[in-house]
Amino acid sequence: MHPSTFDRRCPSLLVPQLAAALVLLFAALACSAAGYPDRPIRLVMGFPPGSTVDILARPVAQRLTEAFGQPVIVDNRSGATGIIANEMVARAQPDGYTLLAAPSSSLTSTPHLAAKLPYDALRDFVAVAQLSAFGYVLVVNPGVPAKNLRELMALANSRPEGLTYGSSGTGSGFHLAGELFQRLGKVRLLHVPYKGGPPGVTDLMAGRIDFMFYSLAVIHPQIRAGKLRVLAVTASQRDPLLPDVPTMAEGGVSGYEASGWHGIFAPGGTPREVVVRLNAEVVRILAQPEVRDIWAQQGMGITSADPARLARRMRDDYDFYGKLIRAAGIKIDGS
Repeated sequence: MHPSTFDRRCPSLLVPQLAAALVLLFAALACSAAGYPDRPIRLVMGFPPGSTVDILARPVAQRLTEAFGQPVIVDNRSGATGIIANEMVARAQPDGYTLLAAPSSSLTSTPHLAAKLPYDALRDFVAVAQLSAFGYVLVVNPGVPAKNLRELMALANSRPEGLTYGSSGTGSGFHLAGELFQRLGKVRLLHVPYKGGPPGVTDLMAGRIDFMFYSLAVIHPQIRAGKLRVLAVTASQRDPLLPDVPTMAEGGVSGYEASGWHGIFAPGGTPREVVVRLNAEVVRILAQPEVRDIWAQQGMGITSADPARLARRMRDDYDFYGKLIRAAGIKIDGS
């Protein structure tokens, strides 16, 4: 008898077999999770050594190695704004042995800029733990006559060509912060994209562009030296490093908030027990004073978010930046 014929005539005989197979599968997954980890873990990131996500992830990987008694190996797979690393993790076995460390932009704004991705950012990853939270600062060349945000907005709208602002590239978080400023503040601006942040900062200090949104941790030395003047922070609250500097909302742009974060993710389908174990260890590590010192030096706050909270934040940011990118008509090469 042909197997397909048997299946049609005797479905009741298959039900117990299928149920038994499912029981064995779930039992195997449970045992695997209970013994996790019993071999090395790979922590992949789509950015080079020395990048912010690398600086944050390495201390966590080192301490996870000590906690688990298994090596947690950092694997830098740079390129394509994180897409290469993201795809590698999305396609990995969902067993907790391949993880992703990524900045928020890699999973929330980049998917709206690429013509086609080999993965679904919301479906193919499960949130494990949030590593950091951070805002940007709006800095101007000292030659710009505006002393506060309202004066900057008035200056931009008084010029037919507006003011120029630089970013680390089209679609970057710094670019999107400028687009949000332009829309909520109703100001006339011209975006000047650079291949990375440092060239833009160089031009800003030289007066070739008027202002930038940038990471406080990176730009703070230039602010202290008087080479740049800070007018506002983009987060919802003032920064402890700049207690006298107002937020964008306080400065006159109602409803403005732009902030980023870094997180650890696993492939979709990773057992909940594994995710819970990883989250607990990362939260414990982030509470250590020496780790907090590293974060402070990078201008980062620590948010020990549970996986569900991080997943909600990711989805909210994904939706928010998708709407902003579509409304602004932002595209990158090849998209």
